[in-house]
Amino acid sequence: MPLSEQEQRLLDEMERHLLHNDADVVSAPSGDRALSYRNLVYGALLLLAGVGALIAGVALGDVLGIVVGVIGFATMLAGVMIAVTPVRRTTPVSPREGKPAKPQNSASFMDRMNDRWDRRQDGR
Repeated sequence: MPLSEQEQRLLDEMERHLLHNDADVVSAPSGDRALSYRNLVYGALLLLAGVGALIAGVALGDVLGIVVGVIGFATMLAGVMIAVTPVRRTTPVSPREGKPAKPQNSASFMDRMNDRWDRRQDGR
């Protein structure tokens, strides 16, 4: 069942308010930060090199094997960190390019809803 015009306006306003005030909650990769395929490839290569060094460290044994194993583990950790670290885009993407921006009201959405509720309860 489709929404009425009033419900659609209210939903749009709630969405804008959420995006404006709670941006950290609704952060998405479409913002100005995203994963880089180059970093994913470099991270995967480092991860594989670290696994190889870890296996070589186990095969070597002794103190040299422990050192090589620790270096391999650190290389694996660095590869994962590089792979999952987002990079800043050079051109920010606007979420709604086609729609003109509305001027923001001074009162927040919840303040206006509370005022409306109070007016209803007072019978005005």
